[in-house]
Amino acid sequence: MQVYLAHHGEAVGPDVDVRRPLSSDGRRGVTLLAAAAAAKGIRPSIVWHSGKLRARQTAEEYWRACNALAPLVATRHLQPDDPPVWMRDRLRHEAGDILIAGHFPHLPRLLTLLLTGHDDASTGFPINGIVALETHDDGETWVELWRLPPA
Repeated sequence: MQVYLAHHGEAVGPDVDVRRPLSSDGRRGVTLLAAAAAAKGIRPSIVWHSGKLRARQTAEEYWRACNALAPLVATRHLQPDDPPVWMRDRLRHEAGDILIAGHFPHLPRLLTLLLTGHDDASTGFPINGIVALETHDDGETWVELWRLPPA
């Protein structure tokens, strides 16, 4: 099973729009990054996002580029301050490849938790980028396959 953790693209500030959609540069960057991820052969069986506009817009770009036949779903446990252990435990019950579009500090903490078992952000995460992980033991241990910074 593979999991792709994608940080949402650059969003406008709350002073511009309180819903914080992607900026035009942010949308262009996500579109390029999604195309690069598709070129790496990712084809998630489901795409999850937090429900926040910027994460949904990011998820939609990856969904279009990588597998527009997969379900695109707003799901729980992906808010910026949600404990990453909730998502780690949920991933243990999934079978197919999943792309998750989410936020800081949740994604860096989830990445570190999956790779090291510690709930912190010590492994680093590319802002507005994507990290690919793989497990062969139902989510007990994970390895990083690759990462792409924003285009």
